[in-house]
Amino acid sequence: MNYRLPTDVSPIHYDLTLLTDLTLHKFRGTVEVDLKVVTDTSKIVLNVAELHLSDASVTVVGEEKAFVPVSQSIDSIDQRATFVYPCIFTAGSSLKLFIAFEGNLNESLIGYYEGTWEDGGQKKFYTVTQFEPTAARRAFPCWDEPSCKTTFEMSMISASDTVNLFNTPVISEEQYEDADDVHGLLRQASIGDWKITRFERSPLMSTYLVAFANGQFEYLESSFKSPISGKTRPIRVYANPSSIHQAKYTLEVTAKVLPVYEQVFDIEYPLPKLDTLVIEDMDAYAMENWGLITGRASHYLLDPNASNIQQKQAIVNIQFHEVAHMWFGNITTMEWWTYLYLNEGVWSGTVTNEFSLDRIVSGFATLMGELIIPGSGCLSTICVHIFMFSFPRVFPEWNLDAAFIALHINDAMLLDNKLSSHPVEVDCPDANKINQAGLGTPTPDRLIDGYERFSTHYPTQKQLPFCANLYGNSVTHNLWKGIEEATGFDSSNFMDAYISKPGFPVIKVTESEGIIHIVQARFLQKGTIDDTNTIWNIPLNLLTVDSDGKSSIHKVVLKERSSSYAVNTEQLFKLNAGTFGYYRVMYTPERFRRIAIEAAKANSVLNTGDRLGLVQDAFALASAQLMSLSDALELLTIFKNVRDHYVWSSISTALSNLINIWWEHAEVIDLLNEFRRFLFKPILSEIGYTYSADEDPDTSLLRNCAVINASQAKDEEVVNELRQRFKQYQAARDNSLIPEELQGPIYTSVVEFGGEEEYLAIKRIVDDPKTPTEKLAAIGAMCSVADRQLITSTIHYMTTEARDQDVPHFALELMKNPKIKREFVAHFKENYDVLYEKFKDGFSISGLVQRVFSPLTSKKDWEDTKAFFEDGRDTSRYALTVPQVLVTIQENMAYIESSTDDLLSWLRNWKKTQ
Repeated sequence: MNYRLPTDVSPIHYDLTLLTDLTLHKFRGTVEVDLKVVTDTSKIVLNVAELHLSDASVTVVGEEKAFVPVSQSIDSIDQRATFVYPCIFTAGSSLKLFIAFEGNLNESLIGYYEGTWEDGGQKKFYTVTQFEPTAARRAFPCWDEPSCKTTFEMSMISASDTVNLFNTPVISEEQYEDADDVHGLLRQASIGDWKITRFERSPLMSTYLVAFANGQFEYLESSFKSPISGKTRPIRVYANPSSIHQAKYTLEVTAKVLPVYEQVFDIEYPLPKLDTLVIEDMDAYAMENWGLITGRASHYLLDPNASNIQQKQAIVNIQFHEVAHMWFGNITTMEWWTYLYLNEGVWSGTVTNEFSLDRIVSGFATLMGELIIPGSGCLSTICVHIFMFSFPRVFPEWNLDAAFIALHINDAMLLDNKLSSHPVEVDCPDANKINQAGLGTPTPDRLIDGYERFSTHYPTQKQLPFCANLYGNSVTHNLWKGIEEATGFDSSNFMDAYISKPGFPVIKVTESEGIIHIVQARFLQKGTIDDTNTIWNIPLNLLTVDSDGKSSIHKVVLKERSSSYAVNTEQLFKLNAGTFGYYRVMYTPERFRRIAIEAAKANSVLNTGDRLGLVQDAFALASAQLMSLSDALELLTIFKNVRDHYVWSSISTALSNLINIWWEHAEVIDLLNEFRRFLFKPILSEIGYTYSADEDPDTSLLRNCAVINASQAKDEEVVNELRQRFKQYQAARDNSLIPEELQGPIYTSVVEFGGEEEYLAIKRIVDDPKTPTEKLAAIGAMCSVADRQLITSTIHYMTTEARDQDVPHFALELMKNPKIKREFVAHFKENYDVLYEKFKDGFSISGLVQRVFSPLTSKKDWEDTKAFFEDGRDTSRYALTVPQVLVTIQENMAYIESSTDDLLSWLRNWKKTQ
């Protein structure tokens, strides 16, 4: 089947007029499309979904006669409209296609949809778009493919007391009355005063980047001066009136990064303005619409009086990422969704974030937006060493190299270590499956980062294929060809296995006197396989230390299945120095221990990335039964006196994973919690509960980590402190007692160790939070309840009262609660049809399935899950997720079977020594 539109005609320009009726929850409009006829045809085929079409006439430019179709049809499955006309339009001629359309505003979170906000207890409505990947067709008839780049002009008709937004600036705004209503858009509209807002013509862009919105928005404004042209451009952040004061930080970071990107890309920001619209209802975290970024409130708002480093980093990471897309992805766009990673990367596919394109650990946008621009000291990718040899750090106090390893790379590897994973670049012909195309793949950003760390081949910014293909489309070949032409380095061959093959390698390291022997194999959660068809080019970044204590990094590449290298094994050595390569390293247990002891020293030549890599590799190897779990746990005792937040974040993740897998083994859980108290309580005793605006960011983040882990491990002193703070807060309403950073552990401790009164108090916060982050903290608390009746109340709330965008977060938190896991799985199965219909067209359905079933651990769970999805259900929207879930359950089972005795033995022996 041909999933692409016919190419008989090519769109050149859209002229849109759209009326939004918030009272009747409808929209209607007209579109006039300038077309170029490529081959003789009497038929025009374009995309449309869930719209009612009326007029569909065509005029040949230069002629007066308008042709109406002799037949027209709409295929709701392929989402196409076909118009057959009574004449042949000849190649080379120009047409104007006119179509009138209308649709319903609903809460689907895709297409042109409706959201709500509260104003003094009164529900108010707004509208916004989410078109990526293929939902522009739900808002207006169009050629909804990324290669069909055109210009757009927009006129928006709306209630007079609302604000209209589009990708480009406003040209004019005036009253709109019946006399102006040439196409009858007001005939069935609600009674009231109307206005029309006209916007400037856009540059060439794909339909998925078109955006518009309508509502009673307010804004904060700043500007930036272009370092290239000297022009000053306005920057605005819009939000609903009740939350606009919390958007100040987003405005500041946007103004900070725009001139920096201009310097990096050596290309002036191409639009006259940049707006960001922060909204309450959004399936994704954010969307890079050109000139009109949209973002979810939970990831864009911050109490202006708070010093919440974690939320500040979240805002910076996501906004820098989206602003990077104004160049990567928007100026130059992938030709088809097969090449999504060229501007977005690929989905991390884990359950640590929501499930949408904002969960993508993006190739170039993530590199630019989350690692390089905010504060990387090394400018560590093709995209930057490429550009300049030094770069002013925007946030020098944030160790973002380490954050990138801790927050992104390990998550990607957890999916890419399965037999069900697929390559970075995967053919995706069917538009209905685009939303899952990235699940289970590695991250190009990390691959490129690893490449740059050892490569000495740096093209200049103007040698990049990105810069040579402005306002066009690109494919993988263009990227590597451009780099090769600029540097002479065969990057295509070097990167081929990482891009075109599934999985990633593990290198096994053995030693003899003065020699290390290295063998590569594909790493899998179930062990390794010798994939004879795949040999990775692995940048070893071998760190050695001589007898004088001087360290050196040797940029050698393993290009064969195995090799040997001369190394003084009496001294420290470490492969994958800094943990910049996309692979695991398997040492002997003794060598792991020796490296860890050195890494734990205050003046070690090993850095935070090295410590992270040791922890992540050890527990990954243990879960694959390539290393004993007891040896992995022993490493944590070595790091006990390290005070590095990102190391402790990885330790926290490792221990939480064990608790989630052994959740039905009471003795294991009790001992693991005792071990967590042993590790994290001393940290909290040292740094206390008090945050200050001028303290080191790492200390602030470390405190968050310590409080969360000590309270989750049920440390009596910590839990009592948190509960007492909430009690005093209720009495005095003193917000200083509950800093934003501690809302999660405080609210959870209050509910978990309280009763109905505390539960209802937290529920009231969910209903009326001061900030979006407070709401998420309170949702997590509601899901931690132990009482059976209150558990039922939480599930009922999720089903009947929660916003659609919050349902996945409820699912994640409920599946962390051992008292409710299987009950919630049963609820999900019973309500599957309703949930599927609600979420099938967006990004969330695959994530919901993953969150609900992946934590299961028994053979019966596997059998029941398999039977559930084989029972005639349409899984095409998440076909890649089902095998991943089933494999994950099997892996959990295998881990428990192989490691329980070892785990218990080590924990019991550890306890005896305390």
